[in-house]
Amino acid sequence: MNLKSTVLGIFIMALSLGYSVNAQENTRIGALLAYGTEIESIGIGANAEFPVLENLTISPSVIYYLPKEESGFKMNWIEVNANANYYFVSQDNMGVYAIGGLNYSHVKLEYDTSFAFADASDGRFGLNLGAGANFELGGITPFAELKYVIIDGGQLVIGGGVKFNL
Repeated sequence: MNLKSTVLGIFIMALSLGYSVNAQENTRIGALLAYGTEIESIGIGANAEFPVLENLTISPSVIYYLPKEESGFKMNWIEVNANANYYFVSQDNMGVYAIGGLNYSHVKLEYDTSFAFADASDGRFGLNLGAGANFELGGITPFAELKYVIIDGGQLVIGGGVKFNL
């Protein structure tokens, strides 16, 4: 089985689990901006949140970091996340949650000069640990997250964006 089918299988399982249990919260989809400390670049992405239990949601996301060029090297980085968010503070207009989950990061490095071209890519699985907060404003939910990806080299990811109730 190849890596793409494994990641797709995890994503489909997360989606089906989110719909298989009747929960108290709304399903949400959204967009986000992030900054990764290892790549030192801004990322754009999409996320979703599927209620599983009263205080637990499954939250898949994808972040594509803008390519970074330095000394003839160009780096492309994308990460796919399958997180569980546990809400330990949930009031009328704010929810604070802990993040735990799986991460798959794929990095491609290209070197291009007038003499030679070379490229290499690598994908790694890691773990996500962090915290976040939602701020309810009707059907729109701004949010902020801080997570650490435990993977070779590690990466702190600071992100925020907006989710929309479905």
